[in-house]
Amino acid sequence: MRVYAEAADARIGHLRTKNTHHEIDLIVEAADRSTIAIEVKLTDTIRPANVKHLNWLDQQLGDCLVDQMIIHTRRHAYRRPDGIAVVPLALLGP
Repeated sequence: MRVYAEAADARIGHLRTKNTHHEIDLIVEAADRSTIAIEVKLTDTIRPANVKHLNWLDQQLGDCLVDQMIIHTRRHAYRRPDGIAVVPLALLGP
C-alpha cells in the first residue's frame, strides 16, 4: 500500500483518536487533502461494527473523504448500500 500511495504522491498512515474510541487501519491522503480510509478485516463476513469507524470518519471529513474501503477475505468485490467498497485481499497485488 505504501508503494502505491507514494507513486500517487500521497501519504499513508493510520488513525487512532486520543481516547481510542475510533481507529482506522489505513489513511491515504493526497496533497490536495483528498482522503481514502481503509479498514482491514481478516474475515469473510462484514458486520455493521466493521464500518462504524469509517462512517464516523465520513462525518468528520465530509467531502475530503473521497472513498472508503474494507479489505476482506472473500472472493468478490462489491459496494455496500452506504457506498463503502468491500474488496478481497487477493485483488490487491502487483
